[in-house]
Amino acid sequence: MPDAHTDTAMVGDYSSWVANGTVVAGTVLTVCICVLLHYEVLNLMSRWLFLLRGRRRRRVLFAMVGLLSVHVAEIWIFGLAYALMLLSPQLGAGHGVDGGVLDYVYISATIFSTVGAVDAYLTGAVRFLSGTEALTGLLLITWSASFTFLEMQRFWRNR
Repeated sequence: MPDAHTDTAMVGDYSSWVANGTVVAGTVLTVCICVLLHYEVLNLMSRWLFLLRGRRRRRVLFAMVGLLSVHVAEIWIFGLAYALMLLSPQLGAGHGVDGGVLDYVYISATIFSTVGAVDAYLTGAVRFLSGTEALTGLLLITWSASFTFLEMQRFWRNR
């Protein structure tokens, strides 16, 4: 029976340029998709919120539901990226999960929100994606907060 140290060493081997390159390429693609999605949703929401002038509660509700929805979509995008990458054992492994898509969405949600999970974690080259997701989540969440602040400032100024 292999001990934990041997098992971790096999999964944590970063000598494969193909595995590392695959993870980096997948990470860049995933981050680009999420940033572009976020930009387009904020752009669309800005236009729609302008059209809802005078409907204060509806504007706030629309903004919050829109922002929550785009963040959930981004979490799912990262979760699907984990699921796809971890089909190949050379890219890493998920621990504390059964390996289903919802497990990886759960890991993604904890990483994206920078909460961190203690019951489930990743090993191997795929950790590059998780580290980048934490930074991306922080940036997208603060972008949403800035958008909300600007919209509320406009909203209160027009009162």
